[in-house]
Amino acid sequence: MPEVRSEDSVVRYYCTAGNGMEPFLVDEVKRKLAAQDVYQIPGKVLFSSSATIRRVCDLKAAERLFLLLKQDSPVRLSTHTSPGTTKAASVLQSRLLGDGTQMTWEKTLLWEAWRMVRMHRFVKSQLQSDDFWVMRNKPYLLFFSPVSFRINCKCSGKLHRCVSAQEVSRVMGIGLSRLLGWKADLKNPKLEINVYLNDDYCLLGIPLTRLLLPLANRSYLKTPGLRSTVAWAMASLALIEPGSCVVDPMCGVGTILIEAAKEHKAACFLGVDIDDGQLQKADENVVFAELQSRVHLLKASSTALPLPSASVDAVVCDLPFGRKFSTRINMAENLPVILSEMERVLRVGGTLVVLLSPQLSCLLKKLLLQTNCGPKRNAEAESQTGMKSCLASSSEQHNLQITSSSSQEASTFSSLRHQATLRVSLGVIDGLIHKYIKTLD
Repeated sequence: MPEVRSEDSVVRYYCTAGNGMEPFLVDEVKRKLAAQDVYQIPGKVLFSSSATIRRVCDLKAAERLFLLLKQDSPVRLSTHTSPGTTKAASVLQSRLLGDGTQMTWEKTLLWEAWRMVRMHRFVKSQLQSDDFWVMRNKPYLLFFSPVSFRINCKCSGKLHRCVSAQEVSRVMGIGLSRLLGWKADLKNPKLEINVYLNDDYCLLGIPLTRLLLPLANRSYLKTPGLRSTVAWAMASLALIEPGSCVVDPMCGVGTILIEAAKEHKAACFLGVDIDDGQLQKADENVVFAELQSRVHLLKASSTALPLPSASVDAVVCDLPFGRKFSTRINMAENLPVILSEMERVLRVGGTLVVLLSPQLSCLLKKLLLQTNCGPKRNAEAESQTGMKSCLASSSEQHNLQITSSSSQEASTFSSLRHQATLRVSLGVIDGLIHKYIKTLD
C-alpha cells in the first residue's frame, strides 16, 4: 500500500519515459502511488499523487521526475512569423508567463515552494542549508533576494520551424528577470525550469532530481548492463509471485535478475551464463545490491541448462544482439535450441519473457508459426506480415533458412502461447519484448 499524506498535499508531477515504456509507467504510478488524473503523452506520463516523495522517487519505469508547473494547449505561431520578432516574443510571453504580472508567478512558485517544503528531507538533500532554511521558514524571501535560474527548452513539430529552443529560453529568461528580479545562471543555478513545446502540448516543470541521479540510474548497480527501466519492465511482465523460482539463461551482468529481486522480495533467482567475465561482473553486482541470499549464479550454456524439466516458474532473458552485446554464439542459428531449453525448464502455466532484436523477433515468430500453424498457414501468415522483409541482411536470411530446416527436429515450441509483443527503445536501437505462457501440449 502506498504511503499517503493528507489531501491538501496532492502534488502534480510528470515523468519522462523511454519510447514504449509509457504504459509500464502508467500502470506503476496507479498501482504504487494511487495516482489520479494520469495522462500519457509520447515520452511522458503526467499524474497527481499524495504519496510521499520517497515513494515517488522509487518509480522504476521512469527516466526523470518533474514537478509540473503548467500544462496547457500548444503554442500557435504562424509559419509566416519570423523567429526573434516582437510578435513571436509577445505570443511566447503571454502563453508561458501567463498575464505577465509578478503576482501570477509569485503565487505559482510560492505555492510550489510550499509543497516542496513539505518534502523536507528530499528538498534538504538538493539545496544548500541556507536555501533550505529560507524555503522552510520564510519561502517568500525567495522573491526578495536574487535567485539564479536556468531555462531548458525543447521544441519539436511544426512549432520548431517558427521558433527555436534558444529563442524560447531567451524570451522566458528575460521575462522572469523582469518580473521577479532573478538572475540567469547557465552553469550553477539554484532553480531550473524545463519547457517542452510541440504541436500537441505545452509543459513547464521543475526537475526534482536535478542534483541527484536520474531515476533510471540505479544506485544499487555497480556495473550497468541492459537499460534498467527495460529490465524492470521485463521482470514486471513475468508475473513473479511469492515463492517463485526465476531463471535468466543468459544473465550477463545480472541486471534483469537484480531489478526483479529488488521488486519481488519473496522469490528466488538464478542467473546462468557461459562467460566468466560476465559472471564475475554479475557476482559483483549481486554483492553490491546485497542480494546474495536470493540471487545465485551458475556457469552453464543456455543451449543445455543443467535444470530439471518443468522446474522454474518464469524465464526472463535478454538475448545478446548488436555491437555492444555481441557474442560468439550465432544467435540466429542457436535460437531454436535456446528457446527449446527455456520451454523445457518452464513449468506449465509459467511465463517466458525475452528481449530480441527486430531481426531475431521475426525469426522467433517464424519458428512458432511453423510449429503451431503448419506449413500452409505459416506461408500465408508470412506473406501477410512480411517477415522476410524484417531481416536486415542476406547473411541473416541465410541463417533463417538454415534454422528453419533444422528447428523442427531441435524443438517443437508447441506449448508456448503468445501473450504480448512490445517495442521499447534501448537508446540507439529498439528491441522487442515477447511474452509467452507455457500451456499443456
